[in-house]
Formats: sequence, structure tokens, C-alpha cells
Amino acid sequence: MADEPSDPALLGTRLRHLLELLDGDVAAGYADLGLTGFRPRYTPVLIALDRLGSASIRTLAEATGVTHSAASQTVARMTADGLVTLAPGTDARQRVVTPTDRARDLLPVLHAEYAATVTAARRFEAELAYPLSRLVDEALAALRQRSMRQRIADVAPDLVPAGPTDGGPVTPPDDRSRHRGDRN
Repeated sequence: MADEPSDPALLGTRLRHLLELLDGDVAAGYADLGLTGFRPRYTPVLIALDRLGSASIRTLAEATGVTHSAASQTVARMTADGLVTLAPGTDARQRVVTPTDRARDLLPVLHAEYAATVTAARRFEAELAYPLSRLVDEALAALRQRSMRQRIADVAPDLVPAGPTDGGPVTPPDDRSRHRGDRN
């Protein structure tokens, strides 16, 4: 049955729901601390900046285990929220991130909250048959080896155009003839 919760067809939906539950409760904890609007994804960045000092977005991406794009988006949001500033780096492509005084003032509570969240996450994982963090690491490694798009192409080659898998839009098979100039 396609709509059972454990069906792999619902994997993305279920993972988004899991992330909503985890992040939602962490965000509620920040609100309880008076940090309304503070996003859980900010904490690893600020803790990394506390450890590293000012750092490039690439360095922050590596330190927090996310893509450069994800780190850049987070830093842009943090800049808008007055938590970090950006300055040119040693070359024109590099931008250096520095925490603001406001962010530095938050560090004691962020370190305490982060430590509590890490402990709670470890206890949560102890309740599971398999550590979620290990499973996520394995899933990410497997997808780095062979993307989901490539895996879909393996089972349905006519759904994914031949050539490089750049992550761009895929033209549905029934629309391809129109894009080639053919008319039905």
C-alpha cells in the first residue's frame, strides 16, 4: 500500500516532518529563553564563530557540516537579523563572517542551550534501534556517491534526460516533443 508511513515513497515527506518536530521544539526552547525568532540553524554557526573567530562562509560550511549554499543562506538571514556582519575576504569571491556584539552577548545562553540539546539528542538516539545521526551520515555518504536523481534515472531512464545531472529542472516525458518543436 503506497500510503503507509513506512513506505519509501513517503521518505522525503516523513523526513521533513521529523525535521519540523525536532527544529520546532528547539525553536520553542529559544522562545522560552526570550529569543523569539531565533532559528536553530544559527546556533552551530555562532558556536563555530566563537571557536574560530571570524571565518569565511566556506569555513563555516565545513565546520557545521552543510553545503556552501546552505551556509551562505543562513549567514544572509543572520546578517538580516543583526547577528553577523560580512566583509570582503582576501580575494573578491570570499566573504568573511564576524559575529556582532548582539550575537556575542547571546553566546553564554547559546552554549548552555546547545549542550542541553546535544545531551537530549543523545538520549533520544538511545531510544532508537539505530542512531539517527549515524543513519543520516550513511545516507549523505551514499547520496554523495550516487545522487537520488541518478538512482531515479536507473529505474526510469526516460524520466531523466541523458547527460550531466546538474540538478536542473526535468522535462516530463509527455512534454519533450513540444520542446523539440514537434507537435502532436
